[in-house]
Amino acid sequence: MKVDILAIGAHPDDVELGCGGTLAKMIAEGKKVAVVDLTQGELGTRGTNITRAEEAAEARKILGFSARENLKMRDGFILNTEEFQMQIVQMIRKYQPEIVFANSIEDRHPDHAKASKLVSDACFLSGLVKIETELNGEKQIQWRPKQVFHYIQWKHITPDFVVDISEFMDKKIEACLAYKTQFYDPNSTEPVTPIATKDFLESLTYRAQDLGRLSGVDFAEGFTTEKLLAFKNFDGIIL
Repeated sequence: MKVDILAIGAHPDDVELGCGGTLAKMIAEGKKVAVVDLTQGELGTRGTNITRAEEAAEARKILGFSARENLKMRDGFILNTEEFQMQIVQMIRKYQPEIVFANSIEDRHPDHAKASKLVSDACFLSGLVKIETELNGEKQIQWRPKQVFHYIQWKHITPDFVVDISEFMDKKIEACLAYKTQFYDPNSTEPVTPIATKDFLESLTYRAQDLGRLSGVDFAEGFTTEKLLAFKNFDGIIL
């Protein structure tokens, strides 16, 4: 299955939190999106790998992903090794995306920055003819995405560009709240974590609103780039 966008996250819920509104917008415009979660999030204080999988499936339905896979790397122990790089190369060659969304280049959770570099390196390696891979017994052809964009997560990082998600903010929140075990629930008896607070839940809205304020729209998501962007025209730019 060829897709337009492959969104990769270290944990289930990373892509929803970081770029859920953008993915919803792209899907509404007819683009195909696949998601690859690197780990099952099994070290999370709240929930289990089973509940995380169920929640990820529900979020997929809400946003309309064409496919979602989990590579089951060890949560908390993502490494930029040949083994892990080759697993991601297989996914890139399987889905042949034009754009890859990856974790933040720097963040509170160490898996995020490590996954960010891991995915970036795999995107480059995936384009090398002499690196051979197979999937389900079939030889894959080389494929390198045109762009790798890194969504912004816990830390405030100045974006290189933002995407107007004003019409899709509600959909983003709905997809995030599919992860019922992870976020704020006043009736929950589980331990409180940094992302299970009311403030964090509210931050999804006010941070998107702040990026929107700075860019002249209601809500926006920010991204950093690995190479200079070139525009054929200015039709899509909000002035």
